[in-house]
Amino acid sequence: MGLLTKLAPHLPYVRRYARALTGDQSTGDQYVRVALEALAAGEQSLDENVSARVALYRVFHAIWSSTGARLEARADDPGLASSHEPPQRLMRIAPPSRQAFLLTAVEGFTPDETAQILGKSFGEIATLISQAQKEIDAELATDVLIIEDEPIIAADIEALVSELGHNVIGTAATRSEAVELFNRSKPGLVLADIQLADGSSGIDAVRDILATIDVPVIFITAFPERLLTGEPPEPTFLITKPFQPETVKASIGQALFFHPSIKERSAGKKA
Repeated sequence: MGLLTKLAPHLPYVRRYARALTGDQSTGDQYVRVALEALAAGEQSLDENVSARVALYRVFHAIWSSTGARLEARADDPGLASSHEPPQRLMRIAPPSRQAFLLTAVEGFTPDETAQILGKSFGEIATLISQAQKEIDAELATDVLIIEDEPIIAADIEALVSELGHNVIGTAATRSEAVELFNRSKPGLVLADIQLADGSSGIDAVRDILATIDVPVIFITAFPERLLTGEPPEPTFLITKPFQPETVKASIGQALFFHPSIKERSAGKKA
């Protein structure tokens, strides 16, 4: 199998990563081109002990490091500090944490694969991801609505949300309660179960909410198959019960970070 054939399925994704990492499309694409040229010239080689995708990203980072490339946010960009769009928010994350966050949250690599790509230990990657999560949570603290009819589970979720610095505006056990609470407070994030106390549906509650405003939603449910139907509101973020606390925390950070409509509208965000 030729080199180009082997790498072709992965090239769109490494270009996506490079653009997000640099904050600029042309710069990101240029680094990918240089990496491919280095492979073609024999200056770099793919590690046969890892997958082709991991090996390609490793070569990209080898080229990146060898050129002395820097990932610092563009301090001279007057729009960067105040922008709330995902690419600009991303550039405000500390450089090493930015790499680990992008590789795991956007590119879907495991922490082990990310460690292989960046040449770091598993523990170092875990620390970088945690640091990125803290930066995201601090910047995007918001009001949160919990739609959950089990009091113990609702309390557990509220504790996790509060631990991240967000403000829980209330817990709804039915569809009507959820819509009423949302309309009253207009929170920046919704965490929703599917099966509610009175036989109503969290899916319908979310559908009602999204009909009025675009807000990130995370479904936490024991019945994920009810959402994976191809019909709206099929979720981007779906957590299966019983859930792991770290999974919920990571999903909250990613949902807030990548949602394009997030603004400085939360009561919990510091001025």
